[in-house]
Amino acid sequence: MPALKPTEITGEVVWIGHVTDRDVSLAATSQNEAELTFAGIPGEAHGGALRPSCSRVVSQYPRGTEIRNVRQLTVLSAEELAQIAADCGVDQFDPALVGASMVVKGIPDFTHLPPSSRLQFADGSAIVVDMENRPCNLPAKVIAQENPEAGRKFKAAAENKRGVTAWVEREGRVQVGDSVRLHVPDQRAWQP
Repeated sequence: MPALKPTEITGEVVWIGHVTDRDVSLAATSQNEAELTFAGIPGEAHGGALRPSCSRVVSQYPRGTEIRNVRQLTVLSAEELAQIAADCGVDQFDPALVGASMVVKGIPDFTHLPPSSRLQFADGSAIVVDMENRPCNLPAKVIAQENPEAGRKFKAAAENKRGVTAWVEREGRVQVGDSVRLHVPDQRAWQP
């Protein structure tokens, strides 16, 4: 019996980005397509099979411990990004400013997709949702270069709307305009 349930919920890829060097800047460069490999997007700063642990998993590993990279991609919702912009008092945010790998539209409550959900693209390639991408100050610094007030408001405005981190399960090529279908784990919510 399948453990993942295809849903009728489909979205559309509306933006793809590429962060070359996080140490220089979290800002992404917009592109029309991206190759998805088992190591993420080639040449992208978040890519690779392994990564050093960070504040997200400090309760499990000392910072800098080598772990599996399940945050190869940062995926945001166009609708949630618009809400963040409104809460920051700006008309819109260029996804490049928040270091996004991809922005999709049409999938409700995107930031709270269940971990292990799959987003499957038109060519059959798929990414796996790891977890919510909690807001941090790194995008705020990039945003503040264009709009200091919006940069100060970003972290609070992005609470529960910052999207998800994900990793590549099936390789392929994704393009702006591609459809993406949501598949969710077929299990009840955890009840400790």
